[in-house]
Amino acid sequence: MAADGVASIGECMLELSGQAGPNWRMGFAGDTFNTLWALHALSGKRPATYVSAFGDDPFSQGQISFFAENGIGIGASPVIPGARPGLYAITLTCAERAFTYWRSDAAARRLASDPAALAKSLENQALVYFSGITLAILDAAARKTLLAEVAKARAAGSLVAFDPNYRPRLWQSREEAQAAILDALAVADIALPTFPDEQTLFGDTASQATAERFGKLVGEVVVKNGEEPALIATGGALQPVPAQHVTTPVDTTGAGDSFNGGYLAARLAGHAPADAVQRAHRVAAAVVQVRGALAPFEVLRTAFEG
Repeated sequence: MAADGVASIGECMLELSGQAGPNWRMGFAGDTFNTLWALHALSGKRPATYVSAFGDDPFSQGQISFFAENGIGIGASPVIPGARPGLYAITLTCAERAFTYWRSDAAARRLASDPAALAKSLENQALVYFSGITLAILDAAARKTLLAEVAKARAAGSLVAFDPNYRPRLWQSREEAQAAILDALAVADIALPTFPDEQTLFGDTASQATAERFGKLVGEVVVKNGEEPALIATGGALQPVPAQHVTTPVDTTGAGDSFNGGYLAARLAGHAPADAVQRAHRVAAAVVQVRGALAPFEVLRTAFEG
């Protein structure tokens, strides 16, 4: 069977976003799911799989149903009796977001508890994507299992993409995060770091330093830097691509994740890295003009095509 699917590994949580008055709107989001959402919207008819672990409570059932309604499966991901999803709430100051989390016992922390199921979910995938948050929610043994299965998928022909997405509160120490992220880069074909994260984690002084450091480890690198140009590193050369400015953003949640989805969709479609970054910038600009992490598919597609 030809490898034509796209798979993303991680944690999708319940998302509470603030509305007028005391009411909250509930949705589903999480960094790797946000990326898959955009990637699925922009990748035509490629099968899309969200690889995680789920509970059996009504919220988990609703989450899986939401995926299915939007053409996203869960592969062989385990459904664990008595488990439940994590939860986060977004509060906004103008368009800038702050997050409050409840996720310490989330089912997704057990996504690598069944190596055979994980391997089955990664079969026949053209692309496998995961992030530093995926690593951070796992214990050390589970991280090794995950990376071993990703390496097997890569050896079988899958393209592997990784965003370090460093979140200090999820790690026991900076050193633990550094080691885990370097291990992940060893099995990656494409890296999608964000400069401020790398500045915090590795002390990079400029996006060029991030690009050069990653370029020694991974063949294709795109360094995101907010409204500053993204920086491509391939074959030892650096190429900046200006971002698209949004005068009045509504909500910046999911912008970087959607950039990743746009970039990966463009690369799978055969676009060169610079063109893929331009398309990804347009997708990210569209996402910050809607509330929540998930923009409607048609909004994403319109932005992608320009």
